[in-house]
Formats: sequence, C-alpha cells, structure tokens
Amino acid sequence: MQNSKHMPCILGILCAGFFCVPAQAVDAQLQAVLRNPQALKIAQEEGRKASTFCVNCHGKNGVSKQPDVPNLAGQNADYVLEQTRKFGKGQRKDEFMQGVISLLSEEEKINISLYYASQNPKPGAPNAALAAKGKQVYTRLCQRCHGDKARGNEVIPRTASQHMDYLVRAITRYRDRTGERQEPQMTSATAPLKDADIEAVAAYLYSLP
Repeated sequence: MQNSKHMPCILGILCAGFFCVPAQAVDAQLQAVLRNPQALKIAQEEGRKASTFCVNCHGKNGVSKQPDVPNLAGQNADYVLEQTRKFGKGQRKDEFMQGVISLLSEEEKINISLYYASQNPKPGAPNAALAAKGKQVYTRLCQRCHGDKARGNEVIPRTASQHMDYLVRAITRYRDRTGERQEPQMTSATAPLKDADIEAVAAYLYSLP
C-alpha cells in the first residue's frame, strides 16, 4: 500500500505505539465480528480480496519484501484499523496513503484489518549477539508496554517480526523528535538510546516470532 519513497504506512507500526496510555478506543464493530466465528471467517476472506492492492508494498499475506515497509501480518486488528482511519481522515499525512485509503469503505477497512491480523508473521535471523544486546535494552525500556513477546495489544502495536530497517527508522525518529507525531512516553524512553542501541533493539524485535 506504499512505495519505498513514502515514509508512513497503513499503520506506521511504531509511530503511535510505544506508550502505555491507549491511543484509541477498541472498535465495537470489529470486536463484534471477532466474537462471531462465521462472521470473522467471511470478513477475513473479504479483507483478503480488498487488500490485493496492498501486495506490491506490504507483500503477500502482509509480509513485506521491502525492508523499509512494515509487515502487517499478525498486527493487532484494532491498531491497523485505527491507523487506516487516521490516514483516511488526514490525521496522518501521506498523499499516496490518503488517496488509496479514501477509496475504502468502513467495512473494507475493518475486513482488511481482520485479514492481516489473521496472517502469520515471519521473523528474521539477525546477528545473534546484536539481538541479545537488544533484548536487554528492550526489557528495560519497552517490555512494560509492548509485552514480553513484543506483541502489544488492541491499542499498542505488535513490534515483533518487524523489519530492522523500518524499526531503526521509526525509533530514531522518536528519539530525534523528527516524526510526524510525538508521544511523551516514547520520547522519554528513546532519549538515552545511542544508534547502536537502536540497531540492537531492532535486531531483537526482528528475531521474535
């Protein structure tokens, strides 16, 4: 859904999520579908069909082949939906994404979110020593919000299995306060990080299933 020249993505995996205070309410309509197995199966299939235009950038089944474009596979459905809505409302700025998402109905946005949430992430195999260092940093600064497996929740994004390049860029933008959005918790958490620390955290997250 995005080419490599466009920094944001459908969910901006880290751009609004390294904090413990919920960024949005859990969507009632989406949750209702999740509670109905038959409706969920239909929604996921419809989401697969509606997401065909996302494949070029976010990859088949939400596993991106471009290191600067985030994976959507396994991402929390409520989070995907909220970021999609923000692009649609212009609360997140990107000409390409805003144009694409403006073509989607609300039902299609929900279905796409549920589809990607159902897909299997694909972790990478970064340098083991670097990932081990990153685990220490993650445990100290990130785990309390993103969880011990970095899978987040309905309002905090999954960061496990994300591409290293994308993670490095996103975390660095928080630290340097150059991103389109700023969150006090993220600014505080990332402020002490050196470039080497950020690379290590990214390697650890990339390695998680």
